[in-house]
Amino acid sequence: MASLPSTRPDLPAARAELRRIFGFDSFRGVQEQVLARVLAGESTLAVMPTGAGKSLTYQLPATMLEGTCVVISPLIALMHDQLRSARANGIAAATLTSVDDDWRETIDAFRSGQLDLLYVAPERASQPGFRELLDSARVALFAVDEAHCVSEWGHDFRPDYRQLRGLLDAFPQVPRLALTATADAHTRSDILAQLGIPDDGLVLAGFDRPNIRYTITHRDNPVTQLTDLMAKEPGPGIVYAPTRAKVEKLAEQLAQRTGRRVLPYHAGLAPEVRRDNQAAFVASEDMVIVATVAFGMGIDKPDVRFVAHAATPKSIEGYYQETGRAGRDGDPAQAVMLWGAGDFATARQRLSEVEEHRRKGEHARLDALAGLVETPGCRRAVLLRHFGEDPPESCGNCDNCCNPPAVTDATELARKLLSAAYRTGQSFGFGHLSKVLTGDADERVRQRGHDELSVFGIVDGEDAAMLRPLSRALQATGALVSNAHGGLELAGDARAILKGEQAVEIVLPPPRQRRTRRGGRDATPNPVGDPLFEALRGLRRDLAAEAGVPPYVIFHDAALRAMASQRPASLSKMSGIPGVGEKKLAAYGDAFLKAIQQN
Repeated sequence: MASLPSTRPDLPAARAELRRIFGFDSFRGVQEQVLARVLAGESTLAVMPTGAGKSLTYQLPATMLEGTCVVISPLIALMHDQLRSARANGIAAATLTSVDDDWRETIDAFRSGQLDLLYVAPERASQPGFRELLDSARVALFAVDEAHCVSEWGHDFRPDYRQLRGLLDAFPQVPRLALTATADAHTRSDILAQLGIPDDGLVLAGFDRPNIRYTITHRDNPVTQLTDLMAKEPGPGIVYAPTRAKVEKLAEQLAQRTGRRVLPYHAGLAPEVRRDNQAAFVASEDMVIVATVAFGMGIDKPDVRFVAHAATPKSIEGYYQETGRAGRDGDPAQAVMLWGAGDFATARQRLSEVEEHRRKGEHARLDALAGLVETPGCRRAVLLRHFGEDPPESCGNCDNCCNPPAVTDATELARKLLSAAYRTGQSFGFGHLSKVLTGDADERVRQRGHDELSVFGIVDGEDAAMLRPLSRALQATGALVSNAHGGLELAGDARAILKGEQAVEIVLPPPRQRRTRRGGRDATPNPVGDPLFEALRGLRRDLAAEAGVPPYVIFHDAALRAMASQRPASLSKMSGIPGVGEKKLAAYGDAFLKAIQQN
């Protein structure tokens, strides 16, 4: 492999390329800091939130450096989404995957130096044959996307990522850029070590996604709750469900209730069905997809208006990454979690299946998630503190900040509930325990003599109404756990609570307020009802169908809003619209100018 050029492009040149290719005048967040290191040939780990423009930090240098940037990405669908966007901006890009029929042309283009970007999966990148291919041409940069997959401490560890170090070390002069949106301090340290990046190569952006509103509520009627959400959010949405069966059922129910197009996605579907459903979602401006967590990492769709969890996610890291798929275009978006005590019970039971050396870390993850669910304070603050940040006490854009819940001391009631569970043999569920505590002597209670226990009938009035939320809270934190027979048994901090050594506070959620009409600006991409904006959206839709790409590949909603408000009358004026680069101006500028003149 020939050596890299001794003189490298600088940041002023990068800003000029940013305007020419992407149509923007300035970088966002830490993009400039990352680019400065990449252009200087320094290896870097960039931890940037979803929607912060991670892909630009390698796509832009790829057009400026001599040689090809090799991008290692975990999913074929993700590569193909990014490929479409890169090509739409005039970047010479290709993928080398198992489903690409043009692999010979791609190899020839790489060897002849015609590619700016080459996307491959880690399974291919670790093969000796691929290393030999890279020896045949100049490599300018290695970009490792979703780099948390390299770490056993990460929430989505993939063994194939562990094999990348050998490939990277075979090209010691080529800088490495690792990218992830989700990595705590331990995971960040492991990524640096596993990929051979120096400690001073870490660039850490803030984890905050201020355009996302976080809402976490108990799951009582998920179909109705999700139907209400869809009524408020007419744009594209993702609903995560825990099992394939629940995905299928929920997709069918939501489609019937709302009249919207709602499709399922899970690993049990035929590959062609999964592919078609995913393609339909990516291309749609209003479709909802119900999926297992297998869906999403491969989606580079910027205009997702909401992400909803119909059950508790696996961890805060997973929750952060999955909700981060909403609002990547910077417009307002919703993240809604519907949780139940049974979610935590199931998760704690499954911890016994985890390898011994990982069990402690998984316990800590589950406890952290329970803290997020049960907090009476700012949800965003809990999230950001989990990733090592020091956020303000209130964000003003989560359910608890917008409508603060009441908090009550339930220590004495918790002792009564735990005592009832213990004195009935830790073999009964909440319904039976509630009857014992409130003095409801039905046949089952009498048959077992539980009406003779000291805990029978010791709860009444307002305390009785608090038993269920208290039970949920104790199950979330692990003081009560479900056993194999469906009974609730004492665990975790239960003994300390019974002894009076630990207090228990629970959150009393405010009464749910039903809205009879859609919300304001966050409910529509056209907040002022501008007919020109709708005309431009229609044109974009037609051009996208003609080109066989999703509408957002043509222009984002923000660009259309700017066109509608500024009404540029010439191509030179159009070129000043953020997001209108040289290639897109040449391809679509005249059509949008004509639409503006006619409306």
